[in-house]
Amino acid sequence: MSSAPITPTVVCAFTDLAPNSATRFVVNGTPVAVVRIGDDLYAIGDTCSHADISLSEGEVLCKEKEIECWKHGSSFSLETGEPQTLPATRPVPVFVARVVAGNVEIDVEVAA
Repeated sequence: MSSAPITPTVVCAFTDLAPNSATRFVVNGTPVAVVRIGDDLYAIGDTCSHADISLSEGEVLCKEKEIECWKHGSSFSLETGEPQTLPATRPVPVFVARVVAGNVEIDVEVAA
């Protein structure tokens, strides 16, 4: 169990997020891809576990609730971070994301 504090961080207004797409933010030093599918919100580590590639630059697979790395085609579950296709075999982190008073908050550990 980690002892680093977790502080909710406001990254944008919910209406600033384009539907069915991903947007990159850096939260407490951690790159995060925030994905909006309809009214649902997901936050996932923005770096592919197979290659050092930004996942937010890839395609959001809305029906599958996945994001695909544009470089080699690995896709990751937005709910668990688990890879769904090769070549990636390691998961990426997922974070709590919520809308509070119209703003998107992400919970990411504060770097020590």
